[in-house]
Amino acid sequence: MSESLKYRIYGDDLQMVEIDLFPGGTVRAEVGAMMYMADGIVMQTGTGGGLLKGFKRMLTGESFFITTFSNTSGKNSQVAFAAAYPGKIIPIDLDLYGGSFLCQKDSFLCASDNIDINIAFTKRLGAGFFGGEGFILQKLTGSGLSFIHAGGTVVRKDLSSGERLRIDTGCIVGFEPSVHYDIQFVGGFKNVLFGGEGLFLATLDGPGTVYLQTLPLSRLAQRIVSATGLGSDRNRGESGMGGPLLRGFLGGD
Repeated sequence: MSESLKYRIYGDDLQMVEIDLFPGGTVRAEVGAMMYMADGIVMQTGTGGGLLKGFKRMLTGESFFITTFSNTSGKNSQVAFAAAYPGKIIPIDLDLYGGSFLCQKDSFLCASDNIDINIAFTKRLGAGFFGGEGFILQKLTGSGLSFIHAGGTVVRKDLSSGERLRIDTGCIVGFEPSVHYDIQFVGGFKNVLFGGEGLFLATLDGPGTVYLQTLPLSRLAQRIVSATGLGSDRNRGESGMGGPLLRGFLGGD
């Protein structure tokens, strides 16, 4: 679409984005992200370009299908999307980053209809084996606005040429292609055994823009499991209350 999306982000820790579509305007979103849509908006779910694109999205942690929302009325109409867990919604204008942007799997929320979601494997073997959540990255390509979601608070870093950040792999939200991504061994016997940060850290070398998150979804899930005792229930024949209560809350068997 040639015209830029008009949008407004509501909320603080549990945000939603409302997009104002002009007549004939279209936006695409992850399945299940829609919160509401006004009269004149038509929803259609499909693979978004064939089976191959659907499978590629699955590998990046997204759904096989993607939903398209089109304004079929003669006036502007609104559609809103919300993230699945606490955090922030980040608008990314791909035109500012040369038409592409790299981000963590599961982070895509919605975008202009001419933006594609592809797989971007890490360049080095070490990054692929030890990158944890960074093994498979999403690559957003095209023109216009895309919206990604991050957990907790978002921190933006604008790295100069040669400037390096060492980061927990799960805390990376996204970065522009000019940033070099790799994995570095933590080092030190005590750090490895007692540091609690894993054996490896991600390294990001500038120049370029980097977005970080304070609460990765994996870390939030681990804390929930730990607090409910779900992990220990399996070893006790599920005699504890944490596992059944959590599964009941989530609708499990």
